[in-house]
Order: sequence, then structure tokens, then C-alpha cells
Amino acid sequence: MAISSLPEQTRDTPGTPAPLEHFNTAPADEIRHTLLTCLHSLRWATRVAAHRPYPNPDSLLAASDEAAYDLTPGDLAEALAAETLPVLPDDAYGAAHMALAAAQAAYEARFGHRFVICLDDLAPEEAIDHVLAAIRSRLTNDPEEERGVTAEELRRLARGRLVTYLRGAGNCATSPHAPAPGT
Repeated sequence: MAISSLPEQTRDTPGTPAPLEHFNTAPADEIRHTLLTCLHSLRWATRVAAHRPYPNPDSLLAASDEAAYDLTPGDLAEALAAETLPVLPDDAYGAAHMALAAAQAAYEARFGHRFVICLDDLAPEEAIDHVLAAIRSRLTNDPEEERGVTAEELRRLARGRLVTYLRGAGNCATSPHAPAPGT
């Protein structure tokens, strides 16, 4: 995701810190909670929070990526347990709904966890076809290969959610599929 689309650190409301400034200065528990809405891995969130302050958004996103690359299988399982199925446009569930449900069920039966995919930079009308094609393609992966693909999709999801936060959304959730801990 191109960071150049992020606005410069400005204040939307007088007296309100810009998102990166807030990220750098907020209490660690608050930032860990925010980060857990990006990727539900306590290890990832603790590591990203521990390296504050970040001089710019690019350095925060680089740290996020690095921490995501270092997740253990247990960390990935923790993150996957909090994910839900990809959020698709409301009108995407017409005729393709049954095909999507069957593909997701086959994926979960084969790999033991929900299918995750980052749909950033994808036109909404292309989402369902993209998800169906990706599930069908990834069903041919062996479990080790799929673990790597899944880890990369989780990294991309976390990065996209952090970008949303840096744009001033207040948390990392880009959709209902990233619940805050305890909710």
C-alpha cells in the first residue's frame, strides 16, 4: 500500500494531536489495544508499541511489517482466531453466496482456520470474484505453503488497518472483521 496517499501529519481539530503524534505519545496499554484491532496478536502489538516513537508513518509501517514477519505459528493462530470472513459488498451475496459459503467451508476443513485475504485496492464489484478465485486457488496449497500465504495476508491486513488509523480513523479497524479485544 502506497504510503504517499497518507496526509501529512495535520490536526483535524485544534488541540487534537495528529494520529502519528497520538500513537507515539498515548499510554502503551491504549496503543496496544488499538494495535490489536489491526492484528490480534499480543506479541505483534507489544513489539510495535515498544518501538515508539516513530519519526514518520513509513517507519511505523516498516516496524509493523517486520513484527508481522516474525510471528510464530502460535501468534498466527491467535491472530486468525480473531478474524472473520472477508467483508464483501452487501450486493455480493446474491447468486454467489452459496459458492462462497461452500468454498469457505472447504478451506476451513482443509486448513483448520478461517480464510483471510486483504481486499485493499480492489474495486468492490470485483471482491466476490476475487475472493472465490483466491479460495479455490489456495485450496491447492499444501498446509505449509498456505501458512505462509495466510501470514502474508494478515500482514497486509494489519498494514491496511494501520494506514486507516494514520488517516485519522481513530482505530485500526477497516471493517467489522477486526474486533477490539474483549468485544
